[in-house]
Amino acid sequence: MTKQSRNLSIFILILAAMMLNQPIIAKSDIEMSLNCKSALLMEASTGTIIYEKSAHDKLEPASVTKIMTMLIVMEALDSGKITLEDKVVISQKASKMIGTCLLLEEGEVRTVKDLITGIAVESANDASVAIAEYLSGSEEEFVKLMNKRAQELGMADTNFANSHGLHAEGHVTSAHDIAIMSRELIQHERIFDYISIYMTKVTVGKKNNVVRELANKNKMVNFYDDVDGIKTGFTDNAMYCISATAKRNDLRFISVIMGAPSTNSRNNDARKLLDYGFANYSTYVVGKKGETIKKVEISKGNKINANAVLEKNASVLIKKGEEKQIEKRIIVPDKVAAPLSKGDKLGEIIILKNGESLESIPVVIDEDIGRAGFFNNINKAIRYWLSD
Repeated sequence: MTKQSRNLSIFILILAAMMLNQPIIAKSDIEMSLNCKSALLMEASTGTIIYEKSAHDKLEPASVTKIMTMLIVMEALDSGKITLEDKVVISQKASKMIGTCLLLEEGEVRTVKDLITGIAVESANDASVAIAEYLSGSEEEFVKLMNKRAQELGMADTNFANSHGLHAEGHVTSAHDIAIMSRELIQHERIFDYISIYMTKVTVGKKNNVVRELANKNKMVNFYDDVDGIKTGFTDNAMYCISATAKRNDLRFISVIMGAPSTNSRNNDARKLLDYGFANYSTYVVGKKGETIKKVEISKGNKINANAVLEKNASVLIKKGEEKQIEKRIIVPDKVAAPLSKGDKLGEIIILKNGESLESIPVVIDEDIGRAGFFNNINKAIRYWLSD
């Protein structure tokens, strides 16, 4: 073989290797013909990414920012730090916000519930600043909390500069990170009381109360089947963005679109991703959090037996038609020794596909079990001798 032929062969081999290693994303782009800068489709229960296009590009998110604002509010509500009926005094800064607003006036008082409704439905910038100030004392401190939470969630592409999403230098995130915070937000089921609303009314004004009718900026909650959230956004820099979620039976997807040229284009691309997910995937449901998997005998304990339960909601994402390839193996002992604390791991459920492990799901004890005392042992001995 000549040197020229050898070099040509090497070039062909390298080119072939490059072609083989091209990510499936490129093929998916052509098949879906998405008209946006970046996109991602995630299955919500497992966090599995089904499809992505430039998903780590750092872009301005516009009002999709408010997903993190709502997440922090929901976490504060669930922890008891605040309540829905807490009264918030609207500051001068909040009242002077531009863009989409509830038109709140300085000094007027609104409840936390009013403000969440305004953020989720109207995408109100003044409500976002007001709730940020209420939770952290100032919007600046709240933004620090937003960035801290983003780091905790592994949102490496993200830096927040405000609570609302209007243009600010360095205020960026990615389709990947939006999906992460969206998934975290919808773990708080009460948020659907707000993000799934299409039409509602709120009262605003310090002296002359005005009833305002609000229509959700996310029109997909009304015009696309099964969509029940989450958040849209638009600025000249960000263009049209959305994180949309939809659920059918036990299957939920999150569809993220960034940098689309129009509302229709954004919504159509989000729908294409959701349609693709529902058409091609299903979930193998293992069970719900706290579901009893097995009764185990307790040795040396103050109880004879206890329940081994699922630590969390458990399901595995599979392609349609793969159901017969899935196998479930329960690996939990028949007998365990006390003492045990609620939540101690007893074993696991292993999900296999064609004999290959897909996921391991912890199985835990559902209550505290102490060591047997003197009278427990006497009772056990009596039961033993009286039994057949």
